[in-house]
Amino acid sequence: MAKKFSRILGRESHSSVDDYVELDLGQYETVLEREHGALSVRVAELASLNDLTELKREIYDGNIVLVDISGIKKDKMLLDRAVKDLKRVVADIQGDIVEIGVKEQIIVTPMNIKIDRAKIGGK
Repeated sequence: MAKKFSRILGRESHSSVDDYVELDLGQYETVLEREHGALSVRVAELASLNDLTELKREIYDGNIVLVDISGIKKDKMLLDRAVKDLKRVVADIQGDIVEIGVKEQIIVTPMNIKIDRAKIGGK
């Protein structure tokens, strides 16, 4: 035990391959996948109104959703309807929504997470 502490404190500089243990990180990833109730950042693509059902479920589950709207950007009516529907969900959960970039992405956040509109850095 004293040998380990002296190595940690730097008093002993001898190390060998036997001193290291290889970790299997896969076991930790499966544990994280099974955890429920944890906040997740989900990435989604909105190609049609049918995709809104899945997006709404993720938002109601309390996840942050980054939505790619570039696929429906050319269809103004579809885009307006989808954004209006997402804004209703956000109002219902008291979350936040904002378009980012060149208006090709939307971020939707659940309650207690607000999106700061001020940019960090840049002009």
